[in-house]
Amino acid sequence: MSRLVMKFGGTSVANIDRIRNVARHVKREVDAGHEVAVVVSAMAGKTNELVAWCTEASPLHDAREYDAVVASGEQVTSGLLAIVLQGMGIQARSWQGWQIPIRTSNAHASARILDIDGSEIINRFKERKEVAVIAGFQGINPENNRISTLGRGGSDTSAVAIAAAVKADRCDIYTDVDGVYTTDPRIVPKARRLEKIAFEDMLELASQGAKVLQVRSVELGMVHNMPIFVRSSFDKPEDIDPHGTPPGTLICGEEEIMENQVVTGIAFSKDEAQISVRQIEDKPGVAASIFGPLAEANINVDMIVQNVSEDGKTTDLTFTVPATDYARARETITSAKAKIGYARLDSATDVTKVSVIGSGMRSHAGVAAKAFAALAARNINIRAITTSEIKFSVLIDAAYTELAVRTLHTLYGLDQV
Repeated sequence: MSRLVMKFGGTSVANIDRIRNVARHVKREVDAGHEVAVVVSAMAGKTNELVAWCTEASPLHDAREYDAVVASGEQVTSGLLAIVLQGMGIQARSWQGWQIPIRTSNAHASARILDIDGSEIINRFKERKEVAVIAGFQGINPENNRISTLGRGGSDTSAVAIAAAVKADRCDIYTDVDGVYTTDPRIVPKARRLEKIAFEDMLELASQGAKVLQVRSVELGMVHNMPIFVRSSFDKPEDIDPHGTPPGTLICGEEEIMENQVVTGIAFSKDEAQISVRQIEDKPGVAASIFGPLAEANINVDMIVQNVSEDGKTTDLTFTVPATDYARARETITSAKAKIGYARLDSATDVTKVSVIGSGMRSHAGVAAKAFAALAARNINIRAITTSEIKFSVLIDAAYTELAVRTLHTLYGLDQV
């Protein structure tokens, strides 16, 4: 017998029929003798609708009231699933974040989980054989006992944190895809599903644009060494052996993978903008005068490239920011022009960041050089480069995104065979 946490996203609970399908997945595991907690998202599109209502009510709304509104989507779904499970003869009860409780930080709309008391859920597993149906994406702010939310994709984070709190054997993330692929199959039809992937590699894939899992959920899995299994909720529940291994991808410690591939996958993000600050006086403190104001404005800077002129007197500094922060970043730099002392500000939004990720890079030389040569052969110009121990990223013109991803996917032998 195992203790499982099962998480279902918005598309999996989009209507009552799909909630009944989810209930059959849960019943399968209960009938197999497992102790089960279920974490659910709001119905597909519901959170967007609730956010739009808040904005319509007041563009500058109170973040605490925003949380009270948007957390209601998961409350509805958890109650409905509990009702359906009860109708199937399964002992079930819905839980809101504050009832467990899931204690969070004070940052409404983007809170971080600080502590979860899983003792009552564990007691009910043992005493009542009860399925806990938990509203994801939410918790309670201990400072004022108000509902808090964890930001977009927060239900993934809720699920992994709850799995750690109740000492689950595994956290199953049910979604509309059947696992983690070497890249987006819509871009590269030859992309293949990975049976296993290390936490580190998945963390890089998620942070560099892969949409399968929220970054913080992978971080939590790595910290607590909690295996995460990504699988499809649209497989027929009756066709799955609860004691077998269904199609999907296990995210686990690197030691559980027999031999790492040099490259695990290719990720890309079109939500990038490039800003170039031209002809700045090359002296100590210049970088701080640019990136200090951006940090104060809570704008994350990613890729940074600095060029020094031949006379050594001036420098150009190029960096990327999320596309959503592009306008604010330009305004921030423009406002600080007198302090920075630059001659010109150039920018572009038609760019894509393509990242090559793999733990095997640690022990192989020349992995990035192969990519640069392959892209050059395709006449794809690289605007900027960043590297780390298990990843390198290139910034290219958006028009070449698909060509670049396909080229690199084939280059590193990731195509299906």
